[in-house]
Amino acid sequence: MTSLLTRLPAARIAPRHVAWSVTDRVATVTLNRPERKNPLTFESYAELRDMFRDLAYVDDVRAVVITGAGGNFCSGGDVHDIIGPLVGMEMPDLLRFTRMTGDLVKAIRACPQVVISAIDGICAGAGACVAMASDMRLGTARAKVAFLFTRVGLAGADMGACAILPRIVGQGRAAELLFTGRSLGGEEAERWGFFNRLCEPDALQADAAGLARSLADGPTFAHAMTKRQLDHEWNMGVEQAIEAEAQAQAICMQTEDFARAYHAFVAKQKPRFEGN
Repeated sequence: MTSLLTRLPAARIAPRHVAWSVTDRVATVTLNRPERKNPLTFESYAELRDMFRDLAYVDDVRAVVITGAGGNFCSGGDVHDIIGPLVGMEMPDLLRFTRMTGDLVKAIRACPQVVISAIDGICAGAGACVAMASDMRLGTARAKVAFLFTRVGLAGADMGACAILPRIVGQGRAAELLFTGRSLGGEEAERWGFFNRLCEPDALQADAAGLARSLADGPTFAHAMTKRQLDHEWNMGVEQAIEAEAQAQAICMQTEDFARAYHAFVAKQKPRFEGN
């Protein structure tokens, strides 16, 4: 099936500051302003949001890697292109902007593909929130993660950080990061569980791509179901969650991938999953 993204206007496929490529059913989204440590602009926020929304309708992309060019992940919102203009905005426009940034996190969480952030160097502000919204994060020892909002007089409550970050690192540690805005070094980020694992800088992209490729080769319908349940069960009690998982698993048991796995096991072969 031809990818929906190949039929979209070029601006949606290759935004000005975001590079897009697909190899072996793995999409790589590269924040691409290396001279400024890859900050986000009003336009790139919206472009990323739309890109991840579109992925819900794409069959030939089965996993996504988000990374940054030039040895850094993302320095957050661009001081000149975003912070300056926000100072002069009225409340309706401010709320329109903050809802748009939150919509990017929602889009990353809602797309069915597993999203992996590959993080080197600076990962700050909105960039840290993009990493936080991903399903998994690979980092380097030299990476520095910081939720900088209080450093510019804003609340740490931004783009869902007060809801999502405590679920990754714990309430007390999230509170420390969101109140102080301090940098979390790569080794500490791994100890705290923000990074799933550390990689050597020159191996980071290959490691992230390899992990994404292994997931793309797996039962992607089941992966999407797992992602959905991880998200939805935040707001469920244990009994509700058990019932929701019973229904989710029964649906997965109707897939061809489940039957393929069984027949491959009987034949002592490795299953070949096709995502249906």
